[in-house]
Amino acid sequence: MNRLGRKDNETLIEMSLATDGEDSNGPLCETISNTESELPSNSEGLSSTETTLLIPDHQVINKRHQSKDSVFFRDGVRRIDFVLSYVDDPNKEEEKKTERRREFEKNLQKAGLELETEDKKESEDGKTYFVKIHAPWEVLITYAEVLNIKVPIKENDIPSTVEYPLDCMLKPFRLPEKVMHPEPDYFTAPFSKSRQELYLIDNESTFFSPSMRNRIVYYILTRCPYGTEEGKKKFGIKRLLNNGTYTAAYPLHDCQYWKKANDPNCDNERYTLYMEWARFLRFYKEQPLDLIRKYYGEKIGIYFAWLGFYTEMLFFAAVVGLICFLYGWFTMDENMSSKEICAAAIGGEIIMCPLCDRKCEYWKLNTTCESSEYSHLFDNVATLFFAIFMGIWVTLFLEFWKRRQARLKYEWDLVDFEEEQQQLQLRPEYEAKCTHKKKNPVTQEMEPYLPLTSQAVRFCISGTTVLFWISLIIASMIAVIVYRLAVYAAFASIMENTQAPHSISGLLTPQLATSVTASCLNFVIIMILNFLYEKIAVWITDMEIPRTHLEYENRLTMKMFLFQFVNYYSSCFYVAFFKGKFVGYPGNYTYMFSSWRNEECDPAGCLIELTTQLTIVMAGKQIWGNIQEAIVPWIWNWWGRRKARCNPENLYSRWEQDHDLQSFGVLGLFYEYLEMVIQFGFITLFVASFPLAPLLALMNNVLEIRVDSWKLTTQFRRPVAAKAHSIGVWQEILNGMAILSVVTNAFIVAFTSDMIPRLVYYYAYFTNEDSPMSGYINNSLSVFQVSDFLEGNKPEKNPENFLTCRYRDYRYPPGHGRKYDHTMQFWHILAAKMAFIIIMEHIVFIVKFFVAWMIPDVPAEVKARIKREKFLTQKILHEYELNKLKQKLCECKTYENMEKEVIATEGKVELSQAM
Repeated sequence: MNRLGRKDNETLIEMSLATDGEDSNGPLCETISNTESELPSNSEGLSSTETTLLIPDHQVINKRHQSKDSVFFRDGVRRIDFVLSYVDDPNKEEEKKTERRREFEKNLQKAGLELETEDKKESEDGKTYFVKIHAPWEVLITYAEVLNIKVPIKENDIPSTVEYPLDCMLKPFRLPEKVMHPEPDYFTAPFSKSRQELYLIDNESTFFSPSMRNRIVYYILTRCPYGTEEGKKKFGIKRLLNNGTYTAAYPLHDCQYWKKANDPNCDNERYTLYMEWARFLRFYKEQPLDLIRKYYGEKIGIYFAWLGFYTEMLFFAAVVGLICFLYGWFTMDENMSSKEICAAAIGGEIIMCPLCDRKCEYWKLNTTCESSEYSHLFDNVATLFFAIFMGIWVTLFLEFWKRRQARLKYEWDLVDFEEEQQQLQLRPEYEAKCTHKKKNPVTQEMEPYLPLTSQAVRFCISGTTVLFWISLIIASMIAVIVYRLAVYAAFASIMENTQAPHSISGLLTPQLATSVTASCLNFVIIMILNFLYEKIAVWITDMEIPRTHLEYENRLTMKMFLFQFVNYYSSCFYVAFFKGKFVGYPGNYTYMFSSWRNEECDPAGCLIELTTQLTIVMAGKQIWGNIQEAIVPWIWNWWGRRKARCNPENLYSRWEQDHDLQSFGVLGLFYEYLEMVIQFGFITLFVASFPLAPLLALMNNVLEIRVDSWKLTTQFRRPVAAKAHSIGVWQEILNGMAILSVVTNAFIVAFTSDMIPRLVYYYAYFTNEDSPMSGYINNSLSVFQVSDFLEGNKPEKNPENFLTCRYRDYRYPPGHGRKYDHTMQFWHILAAKMAFIIIMEHIVFIVKFFVAWMIPDVPAEVKARIKREKFLTQKILHEYELNKLKQKLCECKTYENMEKEVIATEGKVELSQAM
């Protein structure tokens, strides 16, 4: 095959000899340096306005007339693969920084990279230098082999899947084929310099995509040395960014997002992504995952694939949750419990015991009428059904995601990526800080390692720090509980009179007022602790010196998730499983720290309070998250570009435009995953208390996809492309939360809702066969004799001279031989709750594991395609090697030796085909 105008018999070596001493763009020459350059004197040889490598002499460059909104060097040929920026700010450290930059850039050139520096006088602020980096062909092919990058060898001839009849109904949601699949499908193989003729190299300048090119350059930047300080070898762009030697390092976007580039060779992928993906009006369209992967790399592509799939699955959970909520709404008038509470003849005659000591007064049950009616929205028989449904839904979600992920691994050439991770992602920080070396038993090469004693010390410090911060969360939660107990008495005394609590509205009871204010306070504390802990988590993970990037991310993920889990969910766990469970009874109340009386649940149960807590924390987090993600970067960018907006476009260069954007950061994607996984916990762990949680999550995620895509495309610099074959450790976290959700929802239905006591009454303690639930409220309230109050908690006023009051519990009445002890009904209800938990857990777990067993992780079609591609790829490689061997042996070996080697090679091919 003729590629790049080669002769059929021309080899790479002959081509390199033919072009030796001559640049591919023309004869070598050097442009005149600008005499007014103001680069620091120590940077000799890296002149500001001249290229450090040579450009054709026939090109006359006038920068004032040439548009700088370009992704190429001044010669218009060499592509800018990466940009470094720094500021000339004279101070004590500047001389040292200049020396570091000079050494670093000299070593980059030694590695084969080509540099071109823009003088600060050419920048918008007059202070910033920009170093543009280009990776020539020889550097790209060298490091493509090192990084084991897969490249095309043959167009895929496996037929695509057959379209289903229902696909026509989905056409309104589809994007154009050119957007969905910007490149043809190829069989691929790892790149090798010795096999260049094998690959489909039509054009060297476009063979490696910009994302591949910036990944290769970044690999060099992170490992390039810049000198020795304090007896230690220093290297890597990360250190230079941390110590201020450079202010930024980033690859360029290919064009402006709101219009196409003037260059006809530009793919305008950023513009396409903005128009077809990042605008909110496209919320109903599918995502162009292949284009996202091509532009941003597989790691970001797999995140958006997971987020999109999660959102699609949420649609089904949201529909079922909405149906359960509507069931509660339509049956609200049929709820016997709220009818009895609201009835003047029942709830109006039942006098309840005071809600706090001394200051609070007796009140009538019917004052909680409206709150008991609305609690039926979430506390009904549909709650049980929805809890079981979500236990199965989460299994289907995780299993179907594995299948989707397996398909993406095949389509994006990530099938064999696990081995690459361990070999290629060794962190430069690990290599720099680990001075000890030992022989690798596999490769038999010396490699750095961290001694066991050092690891143990670092892990102890890390573990202690994490435990300290978790203890801090628990302490803050206890402080919020103390707040609830302290203000509860205040709310109760303000909102009550002798007859009834004087509510501000029919819904705002003392319990609800306390719950709302405490939830808001808890949310503020959560945000503050999050902000502080994020910095601590990164610091202690750096201190552990993980070996690979994968290890680093996994360790940081586990630390952050453990902290966030306790931080976000502790208050919900308290309301669900502790509030109202350890109250005692009038005359013998339980106190926290011997000072504050424990909270009681509303007579209709604690479920409505759990719903309130969940709604405030979940909705507040989503609103605050979207503000942080969208509005804050936009404000910073607006402020940073306020001067440049007055400049002509041809003077506001592409590298300056991108420099003024926000940095996505190494952990940018980590925080996106963390946000979604925390949301996943809200809609699974406590979904029995709030069936509308999946609907809220669905609406948020539809917005989240477009906000994330918008900010990534318009507000952030282009991230360095990175590979990933899965969502990593997040998959295990989701699996763990799926199992835990079955347990928590079973306990919520049993202990937080009022369902089990109602069912026990319905089947065992009813008094009216025609209406089995009538009399339930009276049955669920015990009687207390006012004269048995201790002096410390006896109400100061009793103008009505009540002799008895009621409280929520199952205890024997005054005058009984076992006065105030638990009745047999209490033990029956407790036994029913435990039996329900065991039965529900077993049923859901059996169904979960059966569904997981029934659904294979990898679709049969994908397995067949992987095997077929491996076979064809191996066949192509073997045929290539065989032909090359025949040619080689014909030139330099005897016929007998040639025949033996050809036979051996052919036998290898046949054996491979047979396998």
